[in-house]
Amino acid sequence: MKSSATAEGIKGINSKSRISHMDTYEESRDHSRKTAERVDPKESLWTKAWYKFTQDRLGLLAFGVVLIYFLMAVGVWLELIGTGWDEFVTDGYEEISSAHWLGTNINGQDILQRVIFGSKTAFEVGIVVALLATLLGGVLGAIAGFYSGTWIDEAIQWVYGCLQCIPFYLFVAAVAFALSDNPYAMHIAMIVTFWAGTARIIRGEVIKIKHLEYVEAAHAIGVPKFKIIFQHIMPNTSHILLVQATITFIGSIKSEVILSFLGLGVKEGVSWGFMISESAGEVAAGNFNNFIASSGFLFVLVIAFNIFADSMQDALDPKKVT
Repeated sequence: MKSSATAEGIKGINSKSRISHMDTYEESRDHSRKTAERVDPKESLWTKAWYKFTQDRLGLLAFGVVLIYFLMAVGVWLELIGTGWDEFVTDGYEEISSAHWLGTNINGQDILQRVIFGSKTAFEVGIVVALLATLLGGVLGAIAGFYSGTWIDEAIQWVYGCLQCIPFYLFVAAVAFALSDNPYAMHIAMIVTFWAGTARIIRGEVIKIKHLEYVEAAHAIGVPKFKIIFQHIMPNTSHILLVQATITFIGSIKSEVILSFLGLGVKEGVSWGFMISESAGEVAAGNFNNFIASSGFLFVLVIAFNIFADSMQDALDPKKVT
């Protein structure tokens, strides 16, 4: 009888504890909802970040330059500009003229048309690699952080630890060469390498977030673990993922140029790296237009996007947003 009474008492305590945790969870959600309704939208992190970014003149200037490049790429996608990149308009190299604003290369192709088309290639590679690498790194990093201290965490850490121990460009070139028959070999090579940095950062952030009260309350009432990860934790890392995506974007563009220079880059079309590679013989002959145009377009975009990424990182840093 005593054993039965004790069991019933424990069962009652557990039931009350579960109800208490559920009440805490619901109260927390209600409080958050009511607080969100009372708080001025200007007080949100994203609004504060936007306001701070708009006060950064250098960041705005850099964003304007990036936007010009993006519009140029959109124009190529819509076939409004850059359509004559592969046409032979002269018999050979020509200097700058009213007909050809940047001259022509040794094959008689208009350099301006080619550098404009190269912006499309840069944004295609940058957007695809940045999105997929950031998504992969964010998901694996969140899982590793949530299961920190377990074999899942150790396995993910071991994988990205091994990847980060290999010299970056050597590994990317090796993967691209191994998959040379695949038209997306370069994209796969960069995604395989770029996700590791994002995963490491997100893992550390998730380890911190998972000990917050609302996550513990969700555990207590039996919310599925993957729902906690993807619905309750990962949205709170979105500002980090955005910054990582911008960093990955510019890193992938630089990597594409290097791989194209080595002959392991894009299979179709033309890129700035390919133009720099083909200009080697022209520079030896004293013709610098092709080299200056392609490297100049690349340099301006890289500098502008780096400044833009730094400004965005400062604007989204919770420690600096007031």
